[in-house]
Amino acid sequence: MTIMNTKQELISKIVALLNELIDVEEKSSMEIPNHDRKVEMLTIKECTELVKGLSEHTVRQLVAKDKIPHIRTGQGKCGKILINKSALLNYLNMSA
Repeated sequence: MTIMNTKQELISKIVALLNELIDVEEKSSMEIPNHDRKVEMLTIKECTELVKGLSEHTVRQLVAKDKIPHIRTGQGKCGKILINKSALLNYLNMSA
C-alpha cells in the first residue's frame, strides 16, 4: 500500500466517523413533543422559596416588566400570578 492510499483510507474513516457523530447528535437533539412535557407553574411565593435570595418584590418587578413569562388566574389584582419554573430558572441563569 502506498502512502497516498493510506491517507485516502484514513480520510475515509474519519469522514465515516464524523457522519456517525452527526447522526448521533441529530437523534439526541430531537425535541420531545409538547404534549409529553410537564409544565410546572409556581406562585410568586414558591419562586422565592425555590431561589434563595430572590424576593417577592423582585419577582413582581420581573413580571411587571415582562422579563419572565407568566399568567394571571382570575381577574384584576386579585388574580394569582403563575410563573413557569423552567422559564424563571432560565432567565436567572442567563442574567448571572
